[in-house]
Amino acid sequence: MKTKIALAVLLLGLTIPALAQKKIAPGELPKPAQEFLKEHFSHTGIEKAKKDAEHGEKGYEVKLQDGTEVEFWKDGSYREVDGGKNPIPTAFIPASIRDYVAANYPNEKITHIDYGHKDVDVDLTNGIDLEFTKDGKFLKKD
Repeated sequence: MKTKIALAVLLLGLTIPALAQKKIAPGELPKPAQEFLKEHFSHTGIEKAKKDAEHGEKGYEVKLQDGTEVEFWKDGSYREVDGGKNPIPTAFIPASIRDYVAANYPNEKITHIDYGHKDVDVDLTNGIDLEFTKDGKFLKKD
């Protein structure tokens, strides 16, 4: 009996993540997501796209051929762009954040931006983590 329960728990644990993420064709992404990728990442292709239900919110995850990962809200607006250790394009980043980074870290590039529920997290090539309000005002450095 204990073996059957353990097996059921194990299978359920493997099934839930599989259901939460479903591979999709790039053309199935919402139009705003497709346009965002075309405008800012036309230099690379899409390696894979997935529909994702993370934290109870449906959205999309895209991994690009250059290693960049982009997450979108369910409406197709971008939520997170992660270049790993590589700089990401910045035209879509609010000017106040770009200006703050340029003025205070002129030799660094942005490698990651993440819109949380309360703030915006930005990582730089030197490993510094900056936090901003949703409207782009600097909060703190981690």
